[in-house]
This record gives sequence, C-alpha cells and structure tokens, in this order.
Amino acid sequence: MALQLRRKTHESVVYIDRDSAPRIIPSGEDFILEDLPIGTRVIYPNAPIKGLPNREAAIRYALNHPHGCDPLFAQLEPGMQVTVAVDDISLPLPPMATPDIRQTVLEIVLDMLAGHGVDDVHIIIANSLHRKMTEWEMKRMVGKKIFDEYYPDRYYNHDAEWLDGLIKIGETKHKEPLTLNRRAAESDLLIYVNINLVPMDGGHKSVAVGLCDYESLRAHHEPQTIRDSDSYMDPAKSELNHKVHRLGKIVDEHLNVFHIETAINNRMYKGDMDFLLKNEDDFSAFDRMKFEAMRYTMSKLPRPARRKLLHSKPAQYEMIACHAGNTEPVHEKIIERAFDQYAIPVRGQCDILITGIPDISPYNVYSVLNPLLVQVMGLGYHFNFYRNKPLLKKGGVLIIHHPCYDEFDHKFHPSYIEFFNRLLPETRDAFVLRDKYEREFANNPSYVEMYRRGNAYHGAHPFFMWYWGENGRQHVGKVIAAGAENAHVPAMLGWDRADNLTEAIAMARSFMGSSAEITMLHQPIIAIADME
Repeated sequence: MALQLRRKTHESVVYIDRDSAPRIIPSGEDFILEDLPIGTRVIYPNAPIKGLPNREAAIRYALNHPHGCDPLFAQLEPGMQVTVAVDDISLPLPPMATPDIRQTVLEIVLDMLAGHGVDDVHIIIANSLHRKMTEWEMKRMVGKKIFDEYYPDRYYNHDAEWLDGLIKIGETKHKEPLTLNRRAAESDLLIYVNINLVPMDGGHKSVAVGLCDYESLRAHHEPQTIRDSDSYMDPAKSELNHKVHRLGKIVDEHLNVFHIETAINNRMYKGDMDFLLKNEDDFSAFDRMKFEAMRYTMSKLPRPARRKLLHSKPAQYEMIACHAGNTEPVHEKIIERAFDQYAIPVRGQCDILITGIPDISPYNVYSVLNPLLVQVMGLGYHFNFYRNKPLLKKGGVLIIHHPCYDEFDHKFHPSYIEFFNRLLPETRDAFVLRDKYEREFANNPSYVEMYRRGNAYHGAHPFFMWYWGENGRQHVGKVIAAGAENAHVPAMLGWDRADNLTEAIAMARSFMGSSAEITMLHQPIIAIADME
C-alpha cells in the first residue's frame, strides 16, 4: 500500500508533508526535536478520556453492584480473615499524583471492613519477583493514615522466597504449578485492588502472577510462550494470557477472590509539560517556548539530576472506569474501556518503525533505565503495542532513539549487571540462557538475600526481561539504536548504531529499499495500533 501524503486519516494518525514541524522524540531523560522524511506516518495517542467526576462514588457503586457475586458488604462477617492485595509500583507510569487510586479504594474498603467487625486485615503488595517497595514508596501509595495503622506488621511486600509464607495451590493439566502467598490463599476473603495501565494487566494475572513464587512464574515467563504471543497487549492472541488464564481458574476454584479493577486515562502530564500531549503541528508559540526552556534546562543538568527531575513529576491520570466482583466479567469490562483509550485504527503495516524510548519503564521507577530495560521497552513493549497483527512488517527495521548508556543501579538491579556483562558476551539465545543459567541466578544466595532483605529485583528477573523481547527479536530484521552514545551497548544487544535519527533512517532504507514505508509511534504516552 503506497502512503498518501494527506494531513489526517484519523484524529490520531498524520502524515508528514513539507509544512510539518519536526517531531518530539523521547530519548532517555531528554526530549529531542527530529525531522522526519516526507510521507512518514505518525501515530499519536488518543486524547485523554474525561475522568469520572467522583472517584469515591464510582468505587462505592462498583462495590455495591459487583459482577457475578454478592456485594462486598454482604460477604463480610465479624471475625473473618481478610487480605487486601494491591498492585506494586510498576504501574502506573510515572507514579500518579496523590491520592493514588489505590489509597482511595483502600480507604473505602478498610472502612467497610471495620464497620462489619472485620479486624484481621492485612494489606500485601503483589510485587511477585519485582523489587520490594521502599518504606517511603509504600507510604506515598496508601497515605499516612493507612500506613501508620498497618505498617509494618499488616502492610508489607509479598516475598516470593519466604518458604513458610507460601503454599502450593495446585497445577494445571499442562503441569504448570501454582504456589501463592500463604496469607492471601488461606484468608476467608482476598480482595485485589488493580490499576489497569495496559491490556496485559489485571484479570487472572493479578493473583496468579502478583502473589506467586519463582517456580510458578517461570512456567509461563519463558521464551517459547513469548514467541507464541502475537502481542501480549492483545489478550485474545497472547499465549502468555492463555497460560495465566489457566492458572487463574485454579485460583478461583480454591480462593474466594473479590476483584476491584480500575481503568485510567492517559493524562500523563499537565501544567508546564502538557504540551507533550499535543501534535507538534498544533503547538502554540507558548508551547514551543516551554519546550525550548525544558530542553535548555535539561542540557545544563547532569544525568542523575535530569532523571530525578523527570521521575519527580507525578502523572495526572484520572480514573475512567471501576468495576468489581468476579475475575472474568470485571476484567472484560475494564479491558473494553482501556482499549477505548488506547486503540488507534491503523491501516497497513510499515517497513521501518521509529519509536523513542522514554526514561521510565515498569522496572526502573526512581532508578536507571539500564541496557536490558532499553531492550525490553523497544522489542518487548513498543513492538507489541498492536492488536490483530504487528505494525511493523516481518523482517522490517525497528529504530529506537535512546542514548543506550552503560549504567546500572547496583541496589535495584544487581543480577542485571552479571547477566549483561557475563552472559550476553557468550550468547543471546534465550533458550540457552534459560537452560544453562536461569536457575543459577534464581538460586544465588546473594541475589535471594538482596531480594528478600533489600530492594533488589529477583535474581532471575533479567532473564524474564530478555525473554520479554523474544517475539520482537524473531520478527524484526534489524534494530538500529539512534543517538546511542557508545558502540558497546548496541553491540551487546545485537543492534546496529547510528549517531542520529537521520543516519538511522538512511541505514534502514539501505536495508529495506529507498521506497520503504516509515511509521513513527509517538510515545511515551501509550497508543496501541488497532491494525485492520
């Protein structure tokens, strides 16, 4: 299909013509202006859906009008044991402005529990093999009142390596095991509080993944499952989702779970950064002045200061839906609303896909986006932001824009350092890495201790991050890191390097042909290409 040079085919899809301004591309801690070739298709996120006018009322209505079960109040009895599990800091991104939606839900739920004589209540962060949240982060998420009342004995992180705190629930007919947090599994009622940032979140994944152990997770977080997932942002075609669904069925057979799921809009910025929500063609003179001021300020700051400044800007997400009750009907409603916000009708695949990589991912909140996380954002998340079929043609070129700095957080990502520097020089084959080294890292006493007693990701986590890019690696013919400040990191990842985007596009065209069709996925605000 030849690209037509027209201004708009949809409010979120534009084509570059001679009168268009350069486009803003996130590149680590910076936002840069880059010229794109004439005829480039640019996919912008939808405008934010208007948030619900009364968050508290929407939550109360959901609790009292659940899907597939009795209202929450009708399930409560004095003396019962209740556990409330909540999503961890990996979403939403960046962390949202306070009060966090989880705080609002907890305030309402905990008040209801107290009013029905339920005193044995624990709040568990469903962090799975992610790092445990810090005390400051836990306090910010739920507010001072709840924190002071429940922390640390009744408000704490899940520990996937505490053997006494885990219990085997069962396994699927495919021999996929499921071991969960003992407190949650043995409670009379488990209430799960979810924020749905992308369509792969929530549903059966909440309990079966968020509260499981390493052996349970490795059954589906593995290379072949990711290869067989035709976008894990498209649950119907995701093998990962199918496996988690099987495990979730076991959860619902053995546990009494009441899900509270929420969908949010994409209003990431406001105030001095609200122009980043706009099409650059619609910038006012004041918008351009704000961008230049931001770019100048960032250029004068050292990298750690730029990172701290960006991470300190809370997101302005608003709740656009809340549903409660049984797992599947609740999740179906939330996923439908999430796609209302994120799905962009797109016609025709491209030969070259350009995407900027922002400095924040689910795995580096308040930390460094290390090389493995750059990889997972490019080949894992951004490549998979599609439904029905990939935005990029098979064998096409993916251009990511990021400095690819060789930097790691020793506190949060210790096992990543060894994975990158010891294992990748030997092999990038995900199956070899899994068979030869994954259990070694998972059982490394130092990594286990840093996960349990500190704030480190589990020793096996960098393996999962490498697997996460597996379907992208199998589909993409070439990855070019535009703006990479060194040759070492792209080479270790198996990528080519270019000094800038213009050079990267020239390299891509030499690979795909001069008539190659180019698309830019305008990030960091989420857009999912709904491919016809």
